[in-house]
Amino acid sequence: MRETDMNENIIEIFSSIQGEGKYVGCRQVFLRLEGCNLNCTYCDTDSKAGTHPNCVVEEGAGTYHLVPYPNPISPERAAELVALAAAGVPHQALSITGGEPLLHASFIRALAPHVHLPIYLETNGTLYAELKKCIDCVAGISMDIKLPSVTAHPVWDAHVRFLEIAKVKDTWIKIVVAAESPDSEIDTAVRLVADTAPETMLILQPVTPCGGCMKPSSEQLLKWQETALRRLANVRVIPQTHRMMDML
Repeated sequence: MRETDMNENIIEIFSSIQGEGKYVGCRQVFLRLEGCNLNCTYCDTDSKAGTHPNCVVEEGAGTYHLVPYPNPISPERAAELVALAAAGVPHQALSITGGEPLLHASFIRALAPHVHLPIYLETNGTLYAELKKCIDCVAGISMDIKLPSVTAHPVWDAHVRFLEIAKVKDTWIKIVVAAESPDSEIDTAVRLVADTAPETMLILQPVTPCGGCMKPSSEQLLKWQETALRRLANVRVIPQTHRMMDML
């Protein structure tokens, strides 16, 4: 494959704290890629493919000095921009997100040798064949389980196949829950984790209201956690903390 065939459109590269999941509060560099294979009702990210002529890069960690760089960008150049965004501050990891980053598995594989940070994926947990292509290049995986009520169709089987591959890595699972989330769907998700990878951390993330989704009540969250704890040992409730602090 020619080097130019590996170039991809990147939406943004910046330094911030990880606002979700197992490593909440850790300093990370974020690299956001275009495109997604799902259309979740609560999605708050403009990741449509082909709509980002430039990649916005924070030049210097914590500076909020955002500079556009023309797309598409090679893996080697992306690694240079990651280093630029991280400059001067120790970071725990590079978080590759989207959209759905595994639509770009070959790019991730090509990027990995040039990056001097552990790579974590933030993924919707459905593209198991693409995960196989790059799992040896990543240190950890934040895997979503998408409830049918937000995707318009169930993806349970894809989640099982994905988790069977992902569980060999530092993997944790996140379910975004809303006031209208059916108890039956959350119970199915919990059983899926318990049957496939019961040692995996499960995080219930109350939705940040968007697209008509409303945040669940405290009573709902406690009930869902209680139900999950009957099957799994490690179940946490963690909101999007970066939204609370108005961070990138």
